[in-house]
Amino acid sequence: MRDSVGAVARKQLPLRPAGPDTVAALLDWYDRERRDLPWRMRRGRRADPYKVWLSEIMLQQTTVKAVIPFYEKFLLRWPTVEALAAADLDDVLAAWAGLGYYSRARNLHKCAQVVVAEHGGRFPRTEAELGTLPGIGPYTAAAVAAIAFGEAATPVDGNIERVVSRLFAVRRPLPAAKREIKRLAESLTPQRRAGDFAQAMMDLGATVCSPKRPSCLVCPLQQDCHAHALGIEAQLPVKLARAERPVRFGTAFLALREDGHVLVRKRREAGLLGGMLEIPSTDWGDDWLQADLALVQQPVRADWWAVPGVVSHTFTHFRLELQLFRAIVPVDTSMTFWASPERCRWVPRHELSNAALPSVMKKAIAHALREH
Repeated sequence: MRDSVGAVARKQLPLRPAGPDTVAALLDWYDRERRDLPWRMRRGRRADPYKVWLSEIMLQQTTVKAVIPFYEKFLLRWPTVEALAAADLDDVLAAWAGLGYYSRARNLHKCAQVVVAEHGGRFPRTEAELGTLPGIGPYTAAAVAAIAFGEAATPVDGNIERVVSRLFAVRRPLPAAKREIKRLAESLTPQRRAGDFAQAMMDLGATVCSPKRPSCLVCPLQQDCHAHALGIEAQLPVKLARAERPVRFGTAFLALREDGHVLVRKRREAGLLGGMLEIPSTDWGDDWLQADLALVQQPVRADWWAVPGVVSHTFTHFRLELQLFRAIVPVDTSMTFWASPERCRWVPRHELSNAALPSVMKKAIAHALREH
């Protein structure tokens, strides 16, 4: 027997409708198999809202494996929301460097200040109140409400989206199916242990109900899964093909002073990588600037040398290619107005690893210094 999309339907016991038994089976599995993550508390102990919030912000668009070392270092430096609120934003951005999506760090700092100033250092309990805080969208509000406060809220991340779409055999492509998936996930959310249920769904999607090769034989929800019964689990969720990313081009300048300092500039607060540091660069456009035109915007007057090759970096919506120029300059060198001197400073080369440099600029500096 074949399903309408051509997959072979499996012979198995009659499917039971997803409901309380599904929730109970998933929570039993979670109690045995839950991942040991640094922001999670043992069963029966109340979660720390600050730690839950911090982890959820870091986990946006970022894997658990990448987040853990950042989370642990961040928490050692700023163990409470009060400590984070009192921190200097530049220090927060520097600690965030390497995690990407830097608006998250600026909003994180702003949110901490609002929680301290307007809520006495205590996070609001409800999904609606949490959603009014800077940088907290619908998913994060639901996750913090459920996990930290036990509210019957329903966060839906990529893992939960995949589990639900397979459990109910949702054929409608994403992103159009998001509202339906959210509604179906809400239909399962229990009044008790809502936070454990949300984390169980996340863990199931991350470890069993994986994107390409789901491990259905060990899945606690196999008996309830309509996609598995139809043999189409690997095809769900259906995603529309992404448009190819456009390419932008720019020129960056690595000025190395004779005393071993490198010229860096703080990017404007608004826009991509706002508030982070960079080596001075031209605007990123749709085509390469000719070398003579690019050098018009040099940050200091010097004998610039074109570094062979280019640095490529992929952002969410475009790919960037940077050509590099390098120069060694005297200690008393002065900056041109192109450099925006008020936003520039010289940083010792050995301190660059601790500066608020995004990954693309770390790549560019490493490329420019490779032969020096």
